[in-house]
Amino acid sequence: MKTFELAGTLRNEYGKKAAKALRKQELVPCNIYGLGDNITFTVAQADVRKLIYTPDTMVVALTIGDTKKMAVVKEMQFHPITEECLHIDFLEVNEKKPVTVEIPIQLTGHAEGVKAGGKLSLEMRKLKVNGIYTNIPERVVVDVTSLGLGKKLFVSDVTVENCTLKSVKEAIVAQVKATRNSNAEAAESAAE
Repeated sequence: MKTFELAGTLRNEYGKKAAKALRKQELVPCNIYGLGDNITFTVAQADVRKLIYTPDTMVVALTIGDTKKMAVVKEMQFHPITEECLHIDFLEVNEKKPVTVEIPIQLTGHAEGVKAGGKLSLEMRKLKVNGIYTNIPERVVVDVTSLGLGKKLFVSDVTVENCTLKSVKEAIVAQVKATRNSNAEAAESAAE
């Protein structure tokens, strides 16, 4: 996983009123929990843009005052209208304790079903995996070359080295759907 550097400032005031005042200063209230004590802090809105608006999953090197911690984003809350980031929860990680995160899926290859006139459909954008954060890849690369017309690729067909899949095994990752043209061609070849 990529590493994202982020600096934060400890918070002294808590509650809705204090959080609202922080947001007016373009600061995002944050928490980190997991291994040691829970720490509440703030980060600048501009500093977290590249962390929030990316499809990649990153490990965050947090510097809060004199304390340095490694963490992953556990949860984010956004304003329903402005989509401004309202709050971020971080989960502290280390090389001993496994963590569950979602990583993006990348399809490679040209599916056989597409060559036959079908349409490739990515049904799941991210997979939940569990493992030591240093073993978790940036993305899961799935080869769809052998995927035929009307065939489906399930989570149980995917493997991630040194990690355990936590997504539902029966969930569909990708499939090749038949189109009208492929149905007409199949009917013509069956009639002959």
